[in-house]
Amino acid sequence: MTRLQQHSSSIPVLLEYIAKMFLVRFLVLLFGIAIIMQALDVLSESGDILEPAGAGMDSIWRFTVLRFPQMVSNVIGFSALLATLITCTTLAQSSEIAVMQSSGVSSFKIIFPMMGVCAVAAVFHFAMNETIVAQSNDEYGRWRASGFAVGDVTLPPSKSDAWAIEGDTRVRAQAVARDGTILDKVTLYKLDGGGRIKHITSANFAAYSNGQWTMFDVTRFNVDEMKVTATPRMTWDTKIPPARFRALSIDPETVPIGRLANAVGQLKGEGMSVSKLTAWLHHKVSGPLGTILMPLLGAMAAFGVQRSGTMFLRVIGGMAFGFSYFVVDNLLLAVGQFGTVPPVLAAWTPLFLFFFLGTSVLFYTEA
Repeated sequence: MTRLQQHSSSIPVLLEYIAKMFLVRFLVLLFGIAIIMQALDVLSESGDILEPAGAGMDSIWRFTVLRFPQMVSNVIGFSALLATLITCTTLAQSSEIAVMQSSGVSSFKIIFPMMGVCAVAAVFHFAMNETIVAQSNDEYGRWRASGFAVGDVTLPPSKSDAWAIEGDTRVRAQAVARDGTILDKVTLYKLDGGGRIKHITSANFAAYSNGQWTMFDVTRFNVDEMKVTATPRMTWDTKIPPARFRALSIDPETVPIGRLANAVGQLKGEGMSVSKLTAWLHHKVSGPLGTILMPLLGAMAAFGVQRSGTMFLRVIGGMAFGFSYFVVDNLLLAVGQFGTVPPVLAAWTPLFLFFFLGTSVLFYTEA
């Protein structure tokens, strides 16, 4: 309090004071919550991790290294919200908010330093997702697919369950490798005019070479005749390029935004549905930006407290307001992936909606 009174006439020092207070709480919460979540994750998966012969602390450590970046990414926004509530409550309880406002400092200026810290955190969040998180998620998925095998093993591709449509044939590939040129567990469903299955062709794998696909260990089933035939290999007469399977098999959480944009362009150019990938493409930007909103959504814990005397209710209200952003964001992302809501709208609506709501609430408390 003494430090604040000494510098009450110096806005830059005041902003620095609030920013430092918020930053310390944000970092402590960020790493504290991430470590707790990581510990719980290790405990829940330890049985599977230690099951392979020779598994030990090296496997536990590898699991921790691969999963911790995702844990940090998951709690950045939540930590910013809690840091806002704690910072605002501390300032209000010590009457520093009242002193600032009596000195002519508006509510927006009080939360501006916190939003500045969150803007830096949002840039860090985006950069971390595009590099460390995407790479660690990809390696973790492959390691998990191998049964957490010990040592230097060639990890199989993660299950992708890619589906493609060509005329009256539906194509399913359970995994895609080598930029789409090798497909694992391929099944072709040929339909009649009424949409019923006429033939099912299954292959252990298919490979693309010299401009054509070849299927190996093939089994063909004629539904009408109830007849099964088998052949070691056969040419697959299709115009589907490997690039389509590569794009279809993409897991948005394991690739950077550039590769995801290329996949969207590839599928869109072939007339394929890109709702899921488009929603994720925009959410890779809008998601981290949501961190900047947390001081705005949690600010109701600071203002009007002295007048109403309902500090606890304001903190609960700020927490509920912030949590509602995460709920709406995840809900719209889910429906946007299925095309129920336009993907771009689904990705950006929570950001602009809660910016408007948060600003309105702050204007109300200011008045």
